[in-house]
Amino acid sequence: MGGKKKLSLKQMERMQGRKDEEDKKKKEKSAPASKEKKPLSIVPPDPKSEKIIGELKKMRVLTPYAVASRFNIRISAAKDLLEQLEENGTIQLVSGNHNIKIYKTD
Repeated sequence: MGGKKKLSLKQMERMQGRKDEEDKKKKEKSAPASKEKKPLSIVPPDPKSEKIIGELKKMRVLTPYAVASRFNIRISAAKDLLEQLEENGTIQLVSGNHNIKIYKTD
């Protein structure tokens, strides 16, 4: 008959010990990597604020993802912010389609 041989007690103990050590190492590695997630803000920052405009002018390319990452807001809120700034004339649309739009500062 085929199939896997039954392990002896000594072999099973060794395998269990190795598995426990691997689990401990994985837990130790994953503990420092976990960061506290902050809830993202839904309300975009004020588009007329000089501080916000100054931060945006430092960035070379303005995409919704980049703005959302910088100000810790949701991507939808970042899209709204960029659209408001474009209407005000602070930034201008460079390229884009229905998925993503790329802006630059004047």
